[in-house]
Amino acid sequence: MLHHVSVGVRDLERAANFYDAVLGALGYNRVMEVLPVAVAYGIDQPTFWVQLPHNQQIATAGNGTHISFIARSPEAVDAFHAAALELGAQNAGEPGPRPDYSPDYYGAFIYDLDGNKLEAALVREEVPAAAKPARKATVKKKTAAKALAKKSIKKTAKKAAPKAAEKAVKKASKKAVRVVQVIAAPKPAKGKKKDKPGKKDKKDKKDKKDRKNKRAKS
Repeated sequence: MLHHVSVGVRDLERAANFYDAVLGALGYNRVMEVLPVAVAYGIDQPTFWVQLPHNQQIATAGNGTHISFIARSPEAVDAFHAAALELGAQNAGEPGPRPDYSPDYYGAFIYDLDGNKLEAALVREEVPAAAKPARKATVKKKTAAKALAKKSIKKTAKKAAPKAAEKAVKKASKKAVRVVQVIAAPKPAKGKKKDKPGKKDKKDKKDKKDRKNKRAKS
């Protein structure tokens, strides 16, 4: 919900040295500087700003206002609190469980060098640790079952594909044969070969011609 938060300080250099150590104990770094008026802390984006007031008046802390930083372990909360007190901050609440906030709440409070109230808080997840692996295992089991089913479908498809292709080729071949049979013209029936005229036939023909010529002369 929040993009960033700013607190006013009276001495930027002193405040920056303080926050370098205190927020460093929680794993946050100085990620941006707008000198000589402001510095910002975060992981990779400027989230918490320490700055001189824009109106150039004396910085004041809000009564009832405090800012809480996420801690990743109880030891980090302890280190935050110890570093702050060593650098001159005031104790506003010892590190420890806060069951009135929530069953798994662990935090510590301080007032910085300009009176801003700060907190480091660790809130453990309320879901039992044992419940998470079981849920993950179920998800993995379902994922594995889906992957196996998908693999089986692919395998079946691969087997079916060549058969389908072969069937299609056979079907196409039959159709092609039918087309050829319909289009091709029927071959003419083989008839008996006529005998070539022999020598005897030629002689008889000549004799007939000679007789005809003789009659014509007489």
